[in-house]
Amino acid sequence: MSARDSILQKIKENKPAASALPATLRYESFFENTEAKFRETLAAIYTEVFVVKDQAELAQKAEELFVNVTNRATSIPALANWADFSLNVADPHELETIEIAIVQGEFGVAENGAVWVSDHYLSHRALPFITQNLAFVIPRNSLMNNMHDAYERLKDTTGWGCFIAGPSKTADIEQSLVIGAHGARSMVIFLIEEEFV
Repeated sequence: MSARDSILQKIKENKPAASALPATLRYESFFENTEAKFRETLAAIYTEVFVVKDQAELAQKAEELFVNVTNRATSIPALANWADFSLNVADPHELETIEIAIVQGEFGVAENGAVWVSDHYLSHRALPFITQNLAFVIPRNSLMNNMHDAYERLKDTTGWGCFIAGPSKTADIEQSLVIGAHGARSMVIFLIEEEFV
């Protein structure tokens, strides 16, 4: 018997017994306050959160935060007067000069600060990744505790979508944290209190 066969034979002989899968593959998060946990998680990943009452206050806050910024784009009709960059382009490469994009997200996840965005509210999938700075508007009452809850909500979803948490980051470059290496350099979340469709 070769050394290889001998080793494989010993592995087969020492194979551990099979373990049964757990009865449930989800867990519950017992956060005292889901929104507080969402804010805490986002603060840790360099993201500011603002609560706005309605779309009028959203427009006012957007103007205040990004007053000196040009090439502003949005997929939200209520902010059409705020934007100075049209998303009506055939080639997504034309979006490369956008400085700030405000996009409608569908919900947020407290455990990791992620926001779910889908092509339901995006004319160009590249928008959240090509802009220099990114802001999401999500309903304040749409925060999930954890990813189990999020995927439960998404179980019948079709089409493109993704979770985005915080600005782009990498720590591969010279062992130091670099913000904005592969995408947006900053992120802001607006939690809107009115029903937002």
